[in-house]
Amino acid sequence: MATQLPSPPKVGMVSLGCPKNLVDSERILTKLRSDGYAMSADYAGADIVLVNTCGFLDSAKEESLEAIGEAIAENGRVIVTGCMGKEAELIRERFPDVLAVTGAHQYEQVVGAVHDAAPVTPSAYLDLVPERDLKLTPRHYSYLKISEGCNHRCSFCIIPSLRGDLVSRRPDAILREAEKLVAAGTKELLVISQDTSAYGVDLRHASYPLKGGGEVRAHMTDLSRELGKLGAWVRLHYVYPYPHVDQVIPLMAEGLVLPYLDIPFQHASPAVLKRMKRPANEAKVLERIKGWRAIAPDIAIRSTFVVGFPGETEEDFQYLLDWLDEAQLDRVGAFRFEPVEGAAANALSNPVHEEVKEERYQRIMEKTAAISAAKLQAKVGKTLDVIIDLVDGDGATGRSKADAPEIDGEVHLRDAGHLQPGDIVQVAIEDADDHDLFGVALSSSNDA
Repeated sequence: MATQLPSPPKVGMVSLGCPKNLVDSERILTKLRSDGYAMSADYAGADIVLVNTCGFLDSAKEESLEAIGEAIAENGRVIVTGCMGKEAELIRERFPDVLAVTGAHQYEQVVGAVHDAAPVTPSAYLDLVPERDLKLTPRHYSYLKISEGCNHRCSFCIIPSLRGDLVSRRPDAILREAEKLVAAGTKELLVISQDTSAYGVDLRHASYPLKGGGEVRAHMTDLSRELGKLGAWVRLHYVYPYPHVDQVIPLMAEGLVLPYLDIPFQHASPAVLKRMKRPANEAKVLERIKGWRAIAPDIAIRSTFVVGFPGETEEDFQYLLDWLDEAQLDRVGAFRFEPVEGAAANALSNPVHEEVKEERYQRIMEKTAAISAAKLQAKVGKTLDVIIDLVDGDGATGRSKADAPEIDGEVHLRDAGHLQPGDIVQVAIEDADDHDLFGVALSSSNDA
């Protein structure tokens, strides 16, 4: 008589916020899958729903609370994790039926709560570890988290209170994970943390043995170099412009690391930066950007800026616009300042009126869109390496080395029905708008 296997409990996941949260979600689901749980793509089929929350801004908190409410209404059996776990009392007051609340990157507690709420029937046939981690991103690119927490105390940010001080992973462990990802089909590694430039500070930049012999230092430059040897695109995110970042630029010129830096400048006015409790060497940064471009002419620099920070004057804002004219950043995002519970900036005087924030936001977006349009127009007629993310009918969408997924522009291809996601192809650029490029594939370039 055939053995009848029990049906495993199914877990649904709602993942909100930044890529770091996405990595946390992937790790949680991977552990649960290895423990015998199945995954559900909808509320109706799930025995438990996990909501991984974001608590960076008040608007993000409200989105998280709405997601919890929807999960309660649609399913009823909900476990909350992520950054808003610090506000468990608020969550339980609003949603008393929530089964458990855990904080950011508390993987063991989340998994334990799932085991308590929906235990798996032990079975030798079901307790299988997947060959590679479950992923919420497409197979061809993966986020690679190298550290948790942050040592900065920016007045507008509550990340350290949510995630603690910097805790770096050992470089040998990071490289082992990266090797497995590449072996499983990853073509692009997106390196993330709260402060990538500070990687290894807490480890005193000690050296650790490599699997094949030799050592690697716990340092941004050394880790980047070793990652670049794995044959995948390596993209660096959340890089603060410390002096040693200059050492990474030659790696870009050599082709080991993508010519791309994601640097959260936040502002340019020395007065605003001082109130933000951030470094205010904006003139030196401009000189360094020129130096970087001299070494790696194709380098793309993206950043984010806050408008309407308390005390920001029209002169401060104009200073920022003039700085952007000179810096000519490739990709820029901006957001209006929001008071966040627990942030020191809330106590600052001279708040900026909402209508002024909106007007400045529109002006900075208009300015940066014009810069982006000019830069992209200069690429018309050139041939670029593009990684394909989506093929739809006879068209395809991909990204150049200057574009990170979801936050930057895209490259739209015609006559591309023969391509597959993950292909790296050479594309002749035929047209451009403010944010995207348009072209046609010339040939495969999987070694690009």
